[in-house]
Amino acid sequence: MRTLVPDVVQASPGIATLGESPVWCPLRRVLYWVDVRAPVLYALDPASGRTSHWALPEIVGGVTLATHGLVLALRSGLFRFDPDDGGLEPLLALEPPSADNRLNDVKCDRAGRLWVGTMRDFGAATTGTLYRVAHGVATAMLAPLTIPNGPCWSPDGATFYFADTADETIRAYAFDAARGELSAVRTLVARGTLPGRPDGATVDAEGFVWSARYGGGGVARIDPDGAVERFLRLPVTQVSSVMFGGADLDVLYLTTSRQKLDAATLAREPLAGALLALDPRVRGLPEHRFAG
Repeated sequence: MRTLVPDVVQASPGIATLGESPVWCPLRRVLYWVDVRAPVLYALDPASGRTSHWALPEIVGGVTLATHGLVLALRSGLFRFDPDDGGLEPLLALEPPSADNRLNDVKCDRAGRLWVGTMRDFGAATTGTLYRVAHGVATAMLAPLTIPNGPCWSPDGATFYFADTADETIRAYAFDAARGELSAVRTLVARGTLPGRPDGATVDAEGFVWSARYGGGGVARIDPDGAVERFLRLPVTQVSSVMFGGADLDVLYLTTSRQKLDAATLAREPLAGALLALDPRVRGLPEHRFAG
């Protein structure tokens, strides 16, 4: 494993408590991400350098693209969001309030099905589930989970990558792209292989998985067989998620967190909670939109 220290810039001036879920919109040419705790949705226009934001009514676990606007994963369920007028419309409640869970990390597969996890806040219990949402129906796919994170797919759509942050492994499932079903599973990255724990993830155009390492101070590039091709050391400890963006998908954006860091650590890590960007020397894949 090569460890590199890339040139990193702060892409937006704001500092989040728990930045998460970056996603690039090629139509608007903006990067969306959230602060789970604020709770706030952000949008960065890299061309102008302008960042917009919208306050949200509940803890927000993630954001993804939709055919019209965005889908937000709030504590109580999925909501449609219109960035033109700030309109927020309930879409689907996945679990009853009595479950005491919130939503966490959300992505869409190439058929437009939405994948989202539920969890007890702060990973306080193994009560979570990974759901597949299509045509107004939520189907439980994996359970029980503690902190569902990092759903993403290989370029050919035949492999689904996923992590339960609590068990510190990244899994690779055989994926039936036509039916949206999971089958044979293998361990892509075993516990203890890399610093920190696996959080958000994405896949580049060459089929390598990029894993944000929460508590590990960096991001790892992993080949489809599980070999770590490189580890990029970053100036923050808590790296929460990762996404390719820019017109050519050649910028790597990383969300970070300052949650639970003490004063001494925050003094050493002034960029904790910032949106960071770097040149990954490889291009990403476009994210897909929720079809409904």
